[in-house]
Amino acid sequence: MNFAHEPVLLQETIDALDPQPGETYVDCTLGGAGHSLGLLATEPSIRLICIDQDKEALERAKYRLAAYASQVTLVKDNFRNLKSILSRLNISSAAGVLMDIGVSSPQLDDAERGFSYHQDARLDMRMDQDSELNAWTIVNTYDERELNRIISEYGEERWAARIAEFVVAERASRPINTTGDLVSVIKKAIPLGARAKGPHPARRTFQALRIAVNDELEALKSALEQAVEVLQPGGRLAVITFHSLEDRIVKEYFQSLLGKCTCPPDLPVCVCDNQPVVSLVNRKPIEASPRELESNARARSAKLRVVEKL
Repeated sequence: MNFAHEPVLLQETIDALDPQPGETYVDCTLGGAGHSLGLLATEPSIRLICIDQDKEALERAKYRLAAYASQVTLVKDNFRNLKSILSRLNISSAAGVLMDIGVSSPQLDDAERGFSYHQDARLDMRMDQDSELNAWTIVNTYDERELNRIISEYGEERWAARIAEFVVAERASRPINTTGDLVSVIKKAIPLGARAKGPHPARRTFQALRIAVNDELEALKSALEQAVEVLQPGGRLAVITFHSLEDRIVKEYFQSLLGKCTCPPDLPVCVCDNQPVVSLVNRKPIEASPRELESNARARSAKLRVVEKL
C-alpha cells in the first residue's frame, strides 16, 4: 500500500487542539490519517476516535496507526452522525474534535475514484463507495435547470448556465461517461478567452459535482452543531476548509455561538439574552506558511478556524 500523504496545517492543528494525556479526541475526517498520526505522536496516551465514510481510507489508516491500535477506534460512517457514533461507543464528551473538510489527497490521486479532472476515469466522486448517487448519475440524468443550480451554487461558476446547456446537448447523442468526457464538454462551453486565465476550467464544476454527490455542505452544518454539543468545557473544535463555501459556513456558525446580541437596533435594552457558548481561539483563520506551500501546493487555500467551548 502507498501511504504518501501530507496533512495540511499539521503542526498548527496539533497546537490548536493541544492534546492532553488520557483525554478523548475525535478525527471526524480521517482521510490519509496524517493529523491523527500527528496527534498520537504528540500525546500517545490519548484515546482517538477516527471517522471516515471511505472504506479504503480506513484500511490505509489501520496500517498507518497500527502502533497505536489500543488507543484508536476506526469507524466507517459520515461525520454528520457524530453524536450517534459516540453514543454507540459509550462516549459522552470529547476534549477535542477535528474536521478536515473536502476530498483527501489519496482520493484525488486515485484516478479510478473519478474525482480528478487531470486523470481520465469513469465519473464517480463518491466518498462513500456504498452510496447510490454518483457524479455519472447527476451529469447524465439531472435536468438542465438543476445542473445549472448545482454548478452555480456549489462551484460558484460564472459559466454554469452554458456548461449545463452543453452537458445536456452532449448527452443527447451519447452518455458523458468519464472525467475526460466531462472536461471536454466544459472546455467547449467556456469561451477560449475565459479559459486562458485562472485555474483549470473544470475545477469549479468538479467541485460542485463532488459537493452534490456527497451532500457535503449539509453534512458539515450538522457535524458542526454536534461537535460543539459533544465538547467538554474547555474542549476545542478545529476545522480546516479549502474553499469559500465551507469557510463561510464555519465562520458564520462560530460567530453565532459568541453570544452577540441579535435584538433590533431600535430596542432600548437587550431581550434576546444570547449567551456565549464558545470563544474564538484565533480571530482570523490560520493559513499555511510559505514553507509549507513550497512542499504542499494543496495547502494554498486551506484555512484553520478554532473555537473553545466555555
